[in-house]
Amino acid sequence: MNIRTLLTPILLLCCLLGLSAQGKQNISVLYVGGSPDFDTSTLQAEKDNLAILQSAKLRTAAFNKFLRSKFRTVKAIQASDYTPDLSYKYDVTIFDGTPTPLRPRVREYDAQGRIIKNEPAAYLPDDFDRPVVCIAEASQTIGRSLGTKNDWYCLCLEADAHNWDKTHPIFQGPWPVKINAQLKPTPAGAKEYAEIFNEPIEAQYEMWAVQTRNYNPTTPGTELDPKTGNLYRIGMVSRPVGYLDSPDTEIISSGVCAKSIDAVAIGRHANFLHWGFSASPTYMTEAGKAAFANAVAYMAQFAGHRVIARKLNEGIATRLQADHNKAIFSQHACDMQNASNRAFYLQMDSIQKAARAKRDRGEALDATDALYVDFPLERYAQATPLADYLRGRDRQLFHYFGADEAEYHRYFERNKPWFRPDASGYDLDIDEDVRAIGIANNDSQLLDRCIAMLEQGQDTDLATRVLHRYTLCRFATPAEWRAWFTAVKDKLFFSESGGWLWLVNTLDPTVPGNDYNVLKQEAAAAVAAAVKAAPSAQASAPQERTNRDNPVFFAATLQTTATGSRELVIEMEIYRDFHIYADVAETDPFIPTEFTITLPEGLTAEGPLLPPAFTTTESGTTIYTGKGTFRQPITGTGQGTATITIGYQCCDSSICFPPTEKELEVQIGA
Repeated sequence: MNIRTLLTPILLLCCLLGLSAQGKQNISVLYVGGSPDFDTSTLQAEKDNLAILQSAKLRTAAFNKFLRSKFRTVKAIQASDYTPDLSYKYDVTIFDGTPTPLRPRVREYDAQGRIIKNEPAAYLPDDFDRPVVCIAEASQTIGRSLGTKNDWYCLCLEADAHNWDKTHPIFQGPWPVKINAQLKPTPAGAKEYAEIFNEPIEAQYEMWAVQTRNYNPTTPGTELDPKTGNLYRIGMVSRPVGYLDSPDTEIISSGVCAKSIDAVAIGRHANFLHWGFSASPTYMTEAGKAAFANAVAYMAQFAGHRVIARKLNEGIATRLQADHNKAIFSQHACDMQNASNRAFYLQMDSIQKAARAKRDRGEALDATDALYVDFPLERYAQATPLADYLRGRDRQLFHYFGADEAEYHRYFERNKPWFRPDASGYDLDIDEDVRAIGIANNDSQLLDRCIAMLEQGQDTDLATRVLHRYTLCRFATPAEWRAWFTAVKDKLFFSESGGWLWLVNTLDPTVPGNDYNVLKQEAAAAVAAAVKAAPSAQASAPQERTNRDNPVFFAATLQTTATGSRELVIEMEIYRDFHIYADVAETDPFIPTEFTITLPEGLTAEGPLLPPAFTTTESGTTIYTGKGTFRQPITGTGQGTATITIGYQCCDSSICFPPTEKELEVQIGA
C-alpha cells in the first residue's frame, strides 16, 4: 500500500477535528504585546526605559513561541502597530500592551480642581465584536470605554488561583490541565473584607499556582528584576459585585489578592475574557499554560458577540450595598473602628513620648518626631459611642433612627425593592416613583404596569419617568411601548451594574433597548439646558470639594510663618471612607503618595516635606484620611512658578482607583 494513501485520511481527520498533525488548534491568534515582565509603577529614571523595551521584547518572544506551539496561525505585533481592523483577520486577539487610542482620554477640571469630565480613552469601536483575551490590567485599559465588567478592582493579584469552576471548559481541554491543588491560608485582604461586612469566610481555601513568579516579596519564589530592581509584574482582579447580572458573563476563577475572596481573576463578559494573572509563558506553571491556551481556544466561539450591559460607572452601587450597609450601621462596625483607633493611639503614643523626651534633652527632631510631638492623640484613645458613630455615617438617617441599630437594618431591608443609585451613582436612594407604583424595579411587571398606565391615561408623567429611567427606549406612543414589550419580554434582563436598566438579550442591533447613546445624548442636552437657563447661578453655586466621583482634593498656597520663613502648604481633603497611601508595606501592592516639587531658580527646599497624621493598618501600610496639610519649608530669594506633582492611589474598603497624578502651581514672589 502507498504510504501517502494511508496518511491522507489521517491528516483529513485531524483537520476535521480542528487539529494539525502537530496537535495545534485550527485557530488563528493575534498577540498584541509591549508590556515588560516586571512592575513599572516605581520606575524613576530614564535608564529604565531600555530595560522595559528589552523585557517587553523577551516577553513577546515567549508568547509568540508558546502560542505557535498551540495554534495554527500566530502573529505577534507591538501595540503601537495595532489597529482594530487587524482583529477581523484573526479568530482571537490577545492584548498584552496598550495600542494607540482611537479617541484619547478626556479629563477636565474646574477651578477648584474637581473632575467635571472624565472619559476613558477608546482603543476599540463601540460595536467591536471580535473575541479578545486581555492580560492583567489590559482588561481595564482596553475594555473601559466599552463598559466591560472586567474593571479595575485592584492591581494586586498574586500567583495562586482559588474558587475556580472546575467544570468550566478552559479546565477541560483541548489541552489537559493537571492542577496540583493545595489547602492554603485565606488571604489577609479577604479576611479583612469579610470582617468589615461581618460575612463568613473559611480559614483555608484550595489553591493552585498559575505562575511561578509573584510581585509579593514575602512569597517564596519571588525575585527582583536583576536590571531594575523591580518586582515581577502585578496581576489585576475585577469587581465581583454585579458581574453576573447579565446573561453574557461568567466568573471562572478567583485568585489571591488584597480584596474580597470572590474577586474576579478570570472571567468573561461577552467577547472579552479577563485573564488577570500577569505572567508570560516563561513564568507560567504547566497547568497555567494549559489553562491559558484553553481560554484562547474557548474564546474563538464568541465571534460576533458584543457587550450588551455596559458598566460605564465602575463603582456603581448595586442592591448588595443595602446588605453591606446593614453591616456598616452596626455596633460591630463601631467596635472595629474603635479598635483601629485604639491601635493607632498605642502605636503613636510611644512615638510621641520618645519625641518629647528628645525635645526635652535638646536633641534635633526628625520629620516623624516633629509631626507627633504635639499631635493631639487623646481623641484616638477614647472609644466613640454608637450614637456618635451612626450620626457620623449618615446624619439624615440618624435623625430618624437615632442609635437604634435594628431600625437601620429594617430600613435597608424594607426598601430593597425601591432602591436605586443616587445622583452620584455610588450610594443608594429610594425611588419614590417606583414605591408609589408598588412593584420592584427589578420586576418586569413594573414595565408592563407603566405601559398599561399610558394606555389608560393614568399618571402618564409618572409612567413615562419610570420607563425612561429603567430602559433605553424613548417611544412616542403607548402602542409603540406595548409592541416593543410584547416582542422582547421573554428576553429582558435587569442589570444593576449596567446602569439599573432593563436590557434585551439579543445581538441584533436593530432591536430597540440596548443603545446607551440615549443616555449620553440626554446628559449632554441636560447640561446645555442648565447652562443656558442659569449660567451665572450655576457658576456661583457652592460645590462640595470632594464626593464619590472626586474623592481626593489638593490645593497649594505659599504661606509665611510667624518667624518670617516661607512654606509651600498643600491642603488635602479626602472623602469619607476613602484613603490614600502614606507608606506601603512590602506585602501590599498599593501606590504610595509621592510629591515632586520643582522650585524656581534661587529657591531650595529646606528639609523634608512634613506630612499630616496618618493611620497604620494591620499589614504596616500607613494611610491618609480626612483632612490634612503637607508643608515644605523653602529658602532663597528666587521668584517664579513652583510646580507640585502629586502621584497617588485612592481606595476605600471595596474599590481602588487606578493610580493618578495631580499637578498644582504656586506663584512665588521675591
